[in-house]
Amino acid sequence: MRIIYLVFAIILMAPVFSFSQDIKGVDEIAPFSEGLAAVRKGNQWGFINKEGNLVIDFRDDLVWNENPDTAASDITSVRYPSFNNERCLVQKLEDQIPIYGFIDKKGDLVIEHQFLNVTPYNDGYTTGIAYEKVFKGNNEFKLKIYEYKYHDVLMDTSGKIVEFFNRRDGIQLTIRRYVRPSLGTKLIADGLIAVKTKGIGWEIRKLEL
Repeated sequence: MRIIYLVFAIILMAPVFSFSQDIKGVDEIAPFSEGLAAVRKGNQWGFINKEGNLVIDFRDDLVWNENPDTAASDITSVRYPSFNNERCLVQKLEDQIPIYGFIDKKGDLVIEHQFLNVTPYNDGYTTGIAYEKVFKGNNEFKLKIYEYKYHDVLMDTSGKIVEFFNRRDGIQLTIRRYVRPSLGTKLIADGLIAVKTKGIGWEIRKLEL
């Protein structure tokens, strides 16, 4: 019986004597944002909290640019991974084309990869170029035929598209011809969005969100 009590006491005391594992070999540490900071090892990033615990393990799909375009507001402006409105950008390659989505603070994908270009979230919304891949059938060689549709959209943090804007044309989703399209929409203030109209320029519109 004494041995049982002794084992039980050791189990209860274990948390007192336990320590978080140190994170070693880090190449870069980003500033904290929304309670988390990105840390880099090579080309992989993870996230630590303010206690120094690694809460999102190192992964290679987080979006960052070693030499960001600070004048831009899209993918190219992202210096290092960070959370905005509890959403962080991730990417995957589809037929060698980068497609973007968002994870939450658990590291789970909550907004599917569907953007060819997109901004980090701000005040609960993001703007980007979403694409839709629609299966149309098989051709005479039994190869699958798809139709692609592209739109400038406004999306909330739940992944709901709040507004569709211009339909985009002329985007080639083949690696030899693909050029990342520039954004045709941008939020400029609460309830105000700028929409680029072909041949006219930017138009400022009011939104009821």
